[in-house]
Amino acid sequence: MKKYLITALLALLTTSIYCLAQSKTASDQNTKIPKPYAFESRAAYDGLTIETGYLEMRDGVRIAYDLYLPKGWRGEALPTLVHQTRYWRAPDLRWPFSMFSDGLIGQAGAMIKDIVNQGYAIVNVDARGSGASFGSRAYPWTEDETKDGAEMIDWIIVQEWSNGNVGSMGVSYSGTTAEFLSFNQHPNLKAVVLMFSLYDVYEDIAYPGGVFHEFFVNNWGRFNAKLDENKLPRGGLLAHALVKGVRRSEAEQKRKTFKSALEDHQENVNVDQIARGVQYRDQIFNEKNETVDVFSPHTYSEKINNCETAVYCYSGWWDGDYQHAAVKRYMNLSNPQNKLLLGPWEHGGQYNCSPANPSKSGFSHVGEILKFFDFHLKGVENGLSEEAPVHYFTMNEEAWKSANIWPPESTATKLYLGDQNQLSFNAPTEATAADSYQVDTTARTGDHSRWKSLIGMLDTPHVYPDRELQDQKLLCYDSPVLESDLLISGHPIIKLYLSSDQTDGNFHVYLEELKADGSVNLITEGLLRGIHRKLSEEGPLERDAVPQRNYFESDIAPLVPGEVSELIFDLLPTSFLFKKGSRIRIALAGADQSHFRLMHDSKPNWKVYRNAEYPSHIVLPVVDTQND
Repeated sequence: MKKYLITALLALLTTSIYCLAQSKTASDQNTKIPKPYAFESRAAYDGLTIETGYLEMRDGVRIAYDLYLPKGWRGEALPTLVHQTRYWRAPDLRWPFSMFSDGLIGQAGAMIKDIVNQGYAIVNVDARGSGASFGSRAYPWTEDETKDGAEMIDWIIVQEWSNGNVGSMGVSYSGTTAEFLSFNQHPNLKAVVLMFSLYDVYEDIAYPGGVFHEFFVNNWGRFNAKLDENKLPRGGLLAHALVKGVRRSEAEQKRKTFKSALEDHQENVNVDQIARGVQYRDQIFNEKNETVDVFSPHTYSEKINNCETAVYCYSGWWDGDYQHAAVKRYMNLSNPQNKLLLGPWEHGGQYNCSPANPSKSGFSHVGEILKFFDFHLKGVENGLSEEAPVHYFTMNEEAWKSANIWPPESTATKLYLGDQNQLSFNAPTEATAADSYQVDTTARTGDHSRWKSLIGMLDTPHVYPDRELQDQKLLCYDSPVLESDLLISGHPIIKLYLSSDQTDGNFHVYLEELKADGSVNLITEGLLRGIHRKLSEEGPLERDAVPQRNYFESDIAPLVPGEVSELIFDLLPTSFLFKKGSRIRIALAGADQSHFRLMHDSKPNWKVYRNAEYPSHIVLPVVDTQND
């Protein structure tokens, strides 16, 4: 009984370190997507061995790693997966807990064990300037960190256990590390799985719509600073009683040596410091005259397009802004073996957050990963090449769909803001109609949001539970009761004609489902800072499904108080079935106090125009359900 109690306590710890969820059951309805591997029935091994050590890089910096090999390895050459993390490759457990655990605990530990049991080697690495590794980091995903990855592959492919084929994967930070690893164009890197990770540092996380994502940046900065002190950022007394810090390399256990690595980390630059000094994409943030694009994956898309690495773009509808990141990555990479998967998940994939079925996900992420790597690293003909390249989940229908392109084919359907807070499928005919609204700066989206999930703070599938209350603070427009089902899949686009008494502001738009019982479900959202309303003919990406803007300081266009401005921006992509008997709601806000900094000083007064000259409307990507 004591052993089981300790094991249970260890499991509680993992939420402080890992956010990736993995399950072997299949409660998500898989109607058109092939089910992931039933990998449990074909395990080649049972258990693993762990070897820890340091790899010395070209500049003398030592990088800590764990090597996982199948227990009872029979000498055959194995494909290898590289995982470079900034969040400790494994914890160092205190005695007596270390007697009962190898440190591979919880969901992430189970995933490692499942993959190794299928005949893989895994090299788990503390990225330069983090964990037990030496060195420092001037910003995330530095050039040196990227070069380290190439040297690790060089080391892997000459080991006796390596078959020369290497893959990489990761969630969030380590997903981006895997993407940067591919930019080395190493011929032995065959495939990468990029899960729940950004593509454009500026727009996807730090400044969505040009609005400072203050909650995330501040909390992520403090989280990393604690890790760099070799302390758990969260977890309470219990977690701190279980964990000393990061796992030390057994090759270098001396306290003095480990302390030296931690002293290197004191030179790390906090991302909060960087972000607060960068309002615009083209602002310089360091003495090297670099902008944040220097550590943004989208900047280097041509590098991965010039190699044969297959990329799996993997995210969820409630994954902050990262579902759009996955879409942008997929649209701007050209390898026909690339894949895109968009599920009903939050950041990490633990929950089905669809309002129709809030529950544990049940989706076998590890099975889906193995299917991809088995094909590309082992040459297993498992049907992957016969699948459609795009799979996505339609919420409220609770069904998987497949497509050859993203976005899927749809009809652009306009819903116009109208009289008495109604939405209409017919364009307005009035000459001067408009609605006045004073921004309520207490408006918020709360703790159960897509944005909170980005730092592992969403611990429930019930997202945005208080929309009825919050919508009372907003300017809302409702459609008539739908006489038939209406399915949208893609990127809603809002066009607002609006005047303000201020020169700047936050503009938030929420697409919601208003049910017959009066309850409200938030489906997706978009935001824009007023001074960034200027669109760009040549945006930061070669391809995107929505209007682009550069967010350059030279492009800012302050609002002129009292004058009508046209604001066009996208809402995050989604797939949702509005059922017969429900209504569609558009809610306009000037603040989200839970996450984003206010870009104005007081409570702006807006006039939202809805007339023949200025027909404010939203464009919905409506899919024909007869051919869906």
